[in-house]
Amino acid sequence: MTVRDGGREGDRPAGHGTRPPGAGPAAPALPAGPVGAPGAARNDSARRGGRAGASFHEMWRDLAPIGRHAGSGGYRRFAWTGADTECRAWFEEQARARGLAYEVDRNGNQWAWLGDPAAGDAVVAGSHLDSVPDGGAFDGPLGVVSAFAALDELRRRGARFGKPLALVNFGDEEGARFGLACVGSRLTAGQLTVEQAHRLTDGDGTTLPRAMEAAGYDPDAIGPDPERLSRIGAFVELHVEQGRSLDLTGDPVGVASAIWPHGRWRFDFRGEANHAGTTRLADRRDPMLSYAETVLAARREAELAGAVATFGKISVEPNGVNAIPSLVRGWLDSRAADQATLDTVVTGVEKAARAYAAAHGIDLDVVRESFTPVVEFDHALRDELARILGHRTGLKVPVLGTGAGHDAGILSASIPTAMLFVRNPTGVSHSPAEFAAEDDCVAGVRALADVLEGLACT
Repeated sequence: MTVRDGGREGDRPAGHGTRPPGAGPAAPALPAGPVGAPGAARNDSARRGGRAGASFHEMWRDLAPIGRHAGSGGYRRFAWTGADTECRAWFEEQARARGLAYEVDRNGNQWAWLGDPAAGDAVVAGSHLDSVPDGGAFDGPLGVVSAFAALDELRRRGARFGKPLALVNFGDEEGARFGLACVGSRLTAGQLTVEQAHRLTDGDGTTLPRAMEAAGYDPDAIGPDPERLSRIGAFVELHVEQGRSLDLTGDPVGVASAIWPHGRWRFDFRGEANHAGTTRLADRRDPMLSYAETVLAARREAELAGAVATFGKISVEPNGVNAIPSLVRGWLDSRAADQATLDTVVTGVEKAARAYAAAHGIDLDVVRESFTPVVEFDHALRDELARILGHRTGLKVPVLGTGAGHDAGILSASIPTAMLFVRNPTGVSHSPAEFAAEDDCVAGVRALADVLEGLACT
């Protein structure tokens, strides 16, 4: 069947409109790279890059100020907050401006449809709009903006769609507020139960249900959505590369092969609170010492295994300058190329932590809060992406793995998924220094348009 496209080739996305008080200063249309940075000089040509570049540039300009912190320059777009609401309004406006059928699913994920979803075998593109604390501009939003821009490019080409096409914004991908990544896609795929979701709580004690209600959504409706997934034939997520592989090879775009297994573990070191000035060193049960030694152990274990391990978050009680802590809680994030290596690292870190805790009279609990096994993207879909892009360019498209988790990885157990990466010359991510040159972003849009044309058009 052929899907009738009701949009016009000349349709232009509407701007987001008036910002509420406190939204922060307007950000540049594309964050400028440091002077002399790789790719910084390529932006001027991209602004002359035709319809794909113009569409991308306009949307990026409108989205950029939302949730941007004036002091850090980073983004604070946390799930079910005001900034998240603004991002969701931006997505809905972009969908309606293109004549797409807009809907929000039971788990708060946003969808924009071209064609009848019930027809099945739909091709879906998109990513997420939320961020880590003081995150960069590109992680997530690049995939959503590029999906809309790719549709604009296909309309400019006069493409005829043989399958339904959907653009998506998955909710709470980063897990910055409730501590669990990919909540929207996990719920949809049945990898997070309703009971588990209802127990998620942020640092202020607000539960996920309360946060959803405050944002105008029904937390009692959340849960697995197999019917929706059964209508999807392929999901392609475009994402800024979180590393420098493409920069080192000189390629603007690559195809993902797999996502490393990764997880988060909470280490609770419990000692005894006491006076920092009057308690002899020999009489102390200070959990901070065991924690500090464990941080160093994690670095050693990761280096020995060729993996990565990071203690990036800590909570201290009673958290006084002149008080010995009673509790130090630290979160370990560890990732490796294979399961055996990851197990070796985490086991080594825990073994060292228990030895340090025993030496200082500290009680230790270790809890695995989340885990994602290795994800091999659908081989047939991955190879088809490489074939389409190779045919268009005449060049061999690089295929690379990643240590970062994504919604495409969560959904890979339920539907065929694949990923495209766009070059990041700094290699930095989850930071305001995250960067992609505009002509590389436009190259990503065109690559995604090529892929969607190959998968969804007649």
